[in-house]
Amino acid sequence: MSPRDYYEILGIGRGASSEEIKAAFRRLARRYHPDVSTEPDAEERFKEINEAYAVLSDADKRAAYDRFGHAGVRGAGGAQDFTTVDFSDLADLFGFGDFFGFGTRGRRTRQRMQRGADLQYQVDLTFEEAVFGVEREFEITRDEVCDTCHGSGAEPGTSPVRCSTCNGTGEVRQVRQTILGSMVQVTTCGTCNGSGETISTPCSTCHGRGMVRKTTKKVVKIPAGVDTGNQIRLAGEGQPGVNGGPHGNLYLIINVKPHKYFRRKDTDILLDLDINVAQATLGAEVEVPTVDGPAVLKIPAGIQPGKVLRMRGKGVPSLRGGGRGDQLVIVNVEIPSRLNTEQRELFEKLAASLGSEVRPAERSFLDWLKDALGG
Repeated sequence: MSPRDYYEILGIGRGASSEEIKAAFRRLARRYHPDVSTEPDAEERFKEINEAYAVLSDADKRAAYDRFGHAGVRGAGGAQDFTTVDFSDLADLFGFGDFFGFGTRGRRTRQRMQRGADLQYQVDLTFEEAVFGVEREFEITRDEVCDTCHGSGAEPGTSPVRCSTCNGTGEVRQVRQTILGSMVQVTTCGTCNGSGETISTPCSTCHGRGMVRKTTKKVVKIPAGVDTGNQIRLAGEGQPGVNGGPHGNLYLIINVKPHKYFRRKDTDILLDLDINVAQATLGAEVEVPTVDGPAVLKIPAGIQPGKVLRMRGKGVPSLRGGGRGDQLVIVNVEIPSRLNTEQRELFEKLAASLGSEVRPAERSFLDWLKDALGG
């Protein structure tokens, strides 16, 4: 039985344009593709459609077919010579073109701009520097465009040449035989890595990279109130982009060193303060450290261990604005473990005047409330 006419298979006239041929193929492929079609003869129909499109989409093959019919496109030995179909013609129909690296975007990979990589540096600060802010000078090491070859990678006086493997396209096409016929898979050229060019005489400065490592100095203002784990973003100070893409960013990761006395909770500064029994009993005015320098704190008479005294405005500035936090002083009454003779006599007189009676401590309202709530 003589084979069907290719124009008839695609449902087009002999004067159809290449766009009309492609549109007809896409319409029929969408209908008869074995993965989506429920037609009983879908596989055979799709092979027939693929064969017709393979010939009519190629100008030379189409001319031979128009002149000599099927005989004009037969290969050696009488077997039909199917011109392979670029799989990208089908990939967009079913939404997996980008997954396999096909399609328009896949073909233009080498021309796509790419943003440069981000850089990170750790910044160690003292407790006071984190509270009040500081200016720091950093040395940043990153890639920069080579001054010798201006980024081309080729020695001055020479130029990159077209890649002989991919002929400058940046892509290599490989034919795969499937049940649907011959398909073309497009991959990035391994010789030029998708650039479409190779360098016969690499730049003596950058050795063909087009980039050199440079160390630059930059002064950065660290804002008041930062804490460990905070990040400061310096836009555009990272690695340079590819194919004209923008620079990445530089992130400064804050690390605050521990302080001898102070701890921090949000914008408050915590200070543990040991006082003696007499100060706790009689009250006193004592000098305590703050980040602003020594300050006087009034200890009320009869203060109990664990009491917290607040020194307003002696804390950390808020990064969001709105003033500073407070310094919270946690009072601890220090019981002497050794007494001299005079001190012992005084405590014995005090003990006699206070008496020897003891009493169990009554449970507080908070204790009752915890029990009622189950702990």
